[in-house]
Amino acid sequence: MRLQYSDECQQGWADDKVWSMADGGNSSKKQGGMLGDLVKAETMVQLALAVPGGCLVGWLIGLGLDKHFHTEWIQIVGIVVGAIAGFLQIFRTASGYLKRGGS
Repeated sequence: MRLQYSDECQQGWADDKVWSMADGGNSSKKQGGMLGDLVKAETMVQLALAVPGGCLVGWLIGLGLDKHFHTEWIQIVGIVVGAIAGFLQIFRTASGYLKRGGS
């Protein structure tokens, strides 16, 4: 079986497009439900990693800048900026989810 792009089975997730099995579209509703659940789970994983990932990236950038400029405070600012970026990502994802109807 191969996957083909299908406009027929539209979902609220994945930019209103779903990949379905190439069997003439007979199982698109069943596959769309399974794929919709996977996309929802993937979105939740992204939300769970947004703040820690932002903090880690901010800390690493701050650490590099601290070494370059011989300071010790930029890494703290990097962590805070990374946390803010993570929270903004969560807010944007959640507001987009609510605009689509939350299903």
